[in-house]
Amino acid sequence: MTTHTACQAATHEKSQYSKIRQFETAATFAGLLLATSPVDAQEVGVFSLGEINISASKSGSREQTSGYGGSVITNEDAWKFGRDTLDQAVTLAPGVSASNSGGPRNERLIYVRGFDRFQTPLSIDGIRVYLPADNRLDFGRFLTADVSEIQIAKGYDSVLDGPGGMGGAINLVTRKAQKEVDGEMRTGMLWGQDGTLEGGSAYLFLGTKQPTYYLQGSASFLGTRGWILSHEYTPTSVQGSGLRDHSDTTDGRGMIKVGVTPNATDEYSFNYIKQVGRKGAPLHVSDPVASQRYWDWPYWNIQNIYFLSNTQLSDAVYLKSRVYFNTFDNSLYSYDDRYLSTQSLPRSFQSAYHDYALGGSVEAGINFGTADTLKGTFQYRRDNHVEWQGTFSTTSPCVANVICFREPDQTTTEDTYTIALENTWHITPNLDFVQGFAYNWRHMLRAQDYNTTDGFINYPLRDVGAPDGQAALIWRYEENSKLFANVSSRVRFPTIFDRFSSRFGGAVSNPGLQPERATNYQIGWATTFNTNAEFQTAAFVSDVKNLIQSVPFIYNNTALTQSQNVGDGYFVGIEAAGTYQIQDNLMIGGNLTFIRRSITSPRTPYIQPTGVPFAQGFLYLTYRPEIIPGLSITPNVELADSRWTSNTAGTYYYPTGSYQLLNFQATYNVASNFELQAGLRNILDQNYQLVDGFPEPGRTVFFNMRVTF
Repeated sequence: MTTHTACQAATHEKSQYSKIRQFETAATFAGLLLATSPVDAQEVGVFSLGEINISASKSGSREQTSGYGGSVITNEDAWKFGRDTLDQAVTLAPGVSASNSGGPRNERLIYVRGFDRFQTPLSIDGIRVYLPADNRLDFGRFLTADVSEIQIAKGYDSVLDGPGGMGGAINLVTRKAQKEVDGEMRTGMLWGQDGTLEGGSAYLFLGTKQPTYYLQGSASFLGTRGWILSHEYTPTSVQGSGLRDHSDTTDGRGMIKVGVTPNATDEYSFNYIKQVGRKGAPLHVSDPVASQRYWDWPYWNIQNIYFLSNTQLSDAVYLKSRVYFNTFDNSLYSYDDRYLSTQSLPRSFQSAYHDYALGGSVEAGINFGTADTLKGTFQYRRDNHVEWQGTFSTTSPCVANVICFREPDQTTTEDTYTIALENTWHITPNLDFVQGFAYNWRHMLRAQDYNTTDGFINYPLRDVGAPDGQAALIWRYEENSKLFANVSSRVRFPTIFDRFSSRFGGAVSNPGLQPERATNYQIGWATTFNTNAEFQTAAFVSDVKNLIQSVPFIYNNTALTQSQNVGDGYFVGIEAAGTYQIQDNLMIGGNLTFIRRSITSPRTPYIQPTGVPFAQGFLYLTYRPEIIPGLSITPNVELADSRWTSNTAGTYYYPTGSYQLLNFQATYNVASNFELQAGLRNILDQNYQLVDGFPEPGRTVFFNMRVTF
């Protein structure tokens, strides 16, 4: 090791040690703060204005009033199983799987019945979180402590909820104060399989609900210096044993909500959310050093300001509105080496996005007696994307670590409009027929790029529109039982990245890229047996047209890539979930999903659908021993078959990712308002990977405390 490299390594180790001490101090302080707070237990309040139009069982207890076949994960579900981030929590629902993007982006992914993040929009309180450049959302950046429920629409996403729901939708419903003094505090700590402290979390909520208004604020934090690999992992020249290099993350979210409730039906709510994050980017453990990308994400921030309202104009007519302004700020730094200490080579850069979205919607509904309900909405959204990139060089007059050339800002702006109608014909008191239709169109105002040869590039502006349609039949043959069938045909417009990104000079644009379309078919059954057992199942088929893929492309005698509509896809599967209260102190539950996906792509016949296992399950048992009142023990197991992945070059596909993870949680109610929780994930310390070259965490031990008042 050279003197220069040794100094870099020593500096890196010192920095890591400093982070450990910071986490230990913060976690200890938060724990003392929680332990001394006198409070009362409560249920987390759901902000109903922020819900979307799905129906699902909530912890097996919500009455199912429609036939959309969705799922709801509650705040209590996430707490019970120690799921601190969105990608961890959604796997509690059938038909939903989590994965890793691989590569230097270090993003956690979610698939809903085989549809990825581009085809399944994410919303907060019904307002879409959309990154106009590429919509490469990292679901690991979204925390669950301040979310009252996670709504998951699968296959059938109501046209009233806006465009893009090709495969479904995910909506994070925030919390709402429920009483005069309403609050909660949490803290937690994580350790790796070797006993190393990985990080900690904290959460504070305080609010009040009065007869004509409510007021609240919250803050949540999750920070890790990284996570520890399984002891079964075999070290390589790129990644040693123990701490996964560059796996550190820091995420925080603050929220303020002010609402007015002048009467029993009307509500007007002003909301502000600020979410900040940063993350490292682990390296591929087996690719050669020469091909590695040394990336880091100094900030990954989202801000939402929005107003929601509901006004009951008469017994039969209502009016809802949403108005919002969202921003997204993101930076990506590329370095010369794994120590992230210098930027001087041509591959090093600093790239920044500064995006905003503004818009709103109006929804109205009317009941025509007991025979028919008609709803309609008009929505408008403007997305504005600004990016720039700075490059480095040591050639005079440039110097290392100082930007040598900064591109001018490049701007892309587009408007999206949606008009939708949904009609429900109540054929009988127990039989409904729902029809929905929408038309979405996108108007592009500007699309810019830049290179040092041509300067500014203004791409041709192309507008596009497409219809959506759906129908559902729901038969409630008993009070707590129903059969349903539905069909939904939805489109997904390609992103700016799909149409215009040069992929750092390796791709050519395609402004005329057409939308993808999926036609989803579903039949299902849900029932309750004698109040102590619930079961629901659904079978589904999805026929996908105009799939968008990046394919080899020759441009000006140069081998590049281009996003094209290359072929079709076909997804088929079945899912089931249920709970059974065997005794007053013993419950079992879980879910299973089986899915097959195939892609027909004449241009790339070797391509495989990645990221989703053929079979997946989650099973648990909750036992409350009578001899220890207040103690709840919940062993559980996560099961998954293998899934397709590819090498870094995308030229070779193979199956990976099979796992059987044994987990354990125990919660003890010290008092009615004070809980202690301890648990282990991946107890057997299994070594597995969901994507080529990126192993998952080994055994993790966690300890949490919760106080409510």
